Amino acid sequence: MSDHYDIELLIKSHIPIIVIETHEELRAVDLLMQIARRVAKPTFKWSVTEGLKRMDLDYAPQRHNSKPLDVLQHIKAVSSPGLFILADFHPYLEDPFHVRLLKDIALTAETRSHTLVLLSHRLNIPPELHKFSARAVLTLPNPSELDNLVREVAREWSQKHNGKPVKADPQTLRMLVSNLSGLTYKDAKRLARNGIFNDGAVTPIDLQRVMKAKYELLNQAGVLTFEYESAHFADIGGFKRLKHWLEQRRDPLISGSQSSPLAVPKGILLLGVQGCGKSLAAKVVAGTWGIPLLRLDFGALYNKFFGETERNLRESLKMSEAMAPCVLWIDEIEKGVSTEGSDNATSRRVLGTLLTWLAEKKAPVFMVATANDIEALPPELIRKGRFDEIFFVDLPDQVAREAIFHIHLGNRNAEMGVIDIPHLATMSEGFSGAEIEQVVVSAYYSTHAQSSVLDTQSIAAEIALTRPLSVTMAERIAYLRSWAVERTVPCD
Repeated sequence: MSDHYDIELLIKSHIPIIVIETHEELRAVDLLMQIARRVAKPTFKWSVTEGLKRMDLDYAPQRHNSKPLDVLQHIKAVSSPGLFILADFHPYLEDPFHVRLLKDIALTAETRSHTLVLLSHRLNIPPELHKFSARAVLTLPNPSELDNLVREVAREWSQKHNGKPVKADPQTLRMLVSNLSGLTYKDAKRLARNGIFNDGAVTPIDLQRVMKAKYELLNQAGVLTFEYESAHFADIGGFKRLKHWLEQRRDPLISGSQSSPLAVPKGILLLGVQGCGKSLAAKVVAGTWGIPLLRLDFGALYNKFFGETERNLRESLKMSEAMAPCVLWIDEIEKGVSTEGSDNATSRRVLGTLLTWLAEKKAPVFMVATANDIEALPPELIRKGRFDEIFFVDLPDQVAREAIFHIHLGNRNAEMGVIDIPHLATMSEGFSGAEIEQVVVSAYYSTHAQSSVLDTQSIAAEIALTRPLSVTMAERIAYLRSWAVERTVPCD
């Protein structure tokens, strides 16, 4: 009803040019014809392939008006009111002659009551036409409409199978409806059919397939990456405080603000020593909560043309909202929003766009940003309120190192009975999680080459040969730790 009302109001207000950006051309045309019948306006549709056709009387198309110049001159000459839908007119808006004709038509709109509707997937309106045009948006189906759509698809399957009902429990059905949010009617119905018509049931596997297909439909720019491999708390050693913090906020994020009195969590910033598990923590958030993990690649985001980088970021953030609830992971965020250097202020504009989105977003998108270089982070990003919390990821302590050894040795089916893990954890003081993993890997290769068993001595030998980052960059890590004491919350 909102779409009908907004567009009908624009037509009744005698706005000369209405701009609609959508991939749902058939739905938009159907909506415009319904409105035109109510306001008693003849409706015409033009395309370069068919020419001009009167839609409300189903006349044959006028092939002689197939060229954009011809159809604009024809509309300009017509004295009776009409609604003219120009489909995919965007390539012709670069011609000054076409722009002038559109302006001529707009200037006579008050006397002739013409309404032009520019309908395409993307439209850049020339400055000359800004004062004569208004944009209308076709809203995406809401949860209630998506629920009806899924039930309609289920009834369709049931009718084709002698009344046999579709197998689905209420929770899985709600998850399917949630996973379809952000899609058009056509795409949502297609994915619902793919999930239901496969086996007459809605299962967790169907939900995963729907999310993957949804991502592929929405991610046309290739800036966001869908991370298929996530992790769980058991895959990461230490992080006790962070794990407890995340457990407290799972339900408010998954259920959303509509059914929870608590605010939807915004996200966290993870600062700390390289190799201590910041990136793995991002995967743990998504894997533990059971929601998609999207990774924003700042390298793919940047574009040499002015304004395109910010546009790529806005579209990526919009897509993350369409995939909600989800985790949006930005690795090494300082490399994308550092305001130092000469890049025509692109980084500053990117930072402004990101901060505005963080402050205004309503969708359950939980952002996990990681950073190694605190000096490169702009103060606007790390002030209180931007993120729910800023965590510091320090070098693992004795208990955490033991847990990390257990994880990596277990992943390689090592014989735990011949390995003194507490002793190895003591020897590896000052090692990061990544360095402990590399020690285990190196010891495994060494023993494999000698046809021996991975044991305490072989791992201890690799530890003795390793110079960890805490030694080679001791001054920088000491500064990082001292900076974090009063400004961040420790993960452990």
